[in-house]
Amino acid sequence: MHIGMDDISTIGAGQCDVTCKPFGVLPDGRQAKLFTLTNGNGMRVAFTNYGGIITQLLVPDRAGNPGDVVLGYDALDPYLRDSPYFGALIGRYGNRIARGRFVLDGEAWQLDINDGEHHLHGGSAGFDKRLWKAHMFRTDRSAGVTLTYCSEHGEQGYPGNLDVTVRYELGEENALTVGYRAVTDRATPVNLTQHSYFNLAASGDILGHELTIDADTYTPVGTGLIPSGRIDPVTGTPFDFRTPRTIGQCVDDANEQIRQGGGYDHNFILNGDAARGIRPAVRVHEPRSGRVLELFTTEPGLQFYSGNFLDGTLAGKGRTFGCRSGFCIEPQHFPDSPNQPSFPGTILRPGEEYRSASRYVFSVTS
Repeated sequence: MHIGMDDISTIGAGQCDVTCKPFGVLPDGRQAKLFTLTNGNGMRVAFTNYGGIITQLLVPDRAGNPGDVVLGYDALDPYLRDSPYFGALIGRYGNRIARGRFVLDGEAWQLDINDGEHHLHGGSAGFDKRLWKAHMFRTDRSAGVTLTYCSEHGEQGYPGNLDVTVRYELGEENALTVGYRAVTDRATPVNLTQHSYFNLAASGDILGHELTIDADTYTPVGTGLIPSGRIDPVTGTPFDFRTPRTIGQCVDDANEQIRQGGGYDHNFILNGDAARGIRPAVRVHEPRSGRVLELFTTEPGLQFYSGNFLDGTLAGKGRTFGCRSGFCIEPQHFPDSPNQPSFPGTILRPGEEYRSASRYVFSVTS
């Protein structure tokens, strides 16, 4: 059920509510909205239809005290000026494409270059910098918002008109589900993801977080963090998170791949068959607060980024974002797949539908 929105409005579903209010004005005069999803268990998720950015995610600790576990800002303007993709929806292509070039059906395409000599996260004006249409909805046990955007042929260099729908949904259990759908009128690469920076302690750094990733292999990178094309085992390396390991244990290891990324900034190949539906991928436990985040996804890969490039020059919500003050777990297809024939394909064609889903489940340990 879709419900039209006024400037400020509220609808509810059981113990779940969604509110909408103004969030600021873009340079061209259009107004962004801020949506807030709440449930009866103390969880709150706030996001704006500018870039689909999650601005706040409140979850209780083991004592029941709420804490904001994502990095970001209280207002729109900082997102327009200084944001390393805090909380943003990413597209058309999450992660890097080497030199912004690929050949599709015999035709060469040149994308926007915005990361050294490479294309990153859809370009300098990707989906994270677009104002999406938004509709609030409700079901028997959840409430949420559906965001839609039409990316026109040639935008950031991509072929085809792409119609995208993203659905944020919060249920009575402390789980945020993000669902993605897209169709196109011309073959084009598509790889959508969500780029929140998490800190389950709600302050300080993330080095003491205990991380588990269900991945036996990963894709090593070379200069510019472009995959080499190899698939390497994690066994005996700093990339073996199959059993819990703190993020800080090997983040400054002498390993050549750690040096390439300045820490972790790598794609892990998730175990299990992505075609069979949503499956567990990641578990993160923060011992002091007791907070736990579990990620389930339909995607074949996961980019784990340990916040290496945060340097203390950005601040928001009363916090300074220093090196490794947040981590990203981005479910997605592999980097540079349009140029890597051995990687799972990312080309969407007319008559097909892109579909993906990820679920972020929060809990606490005693």
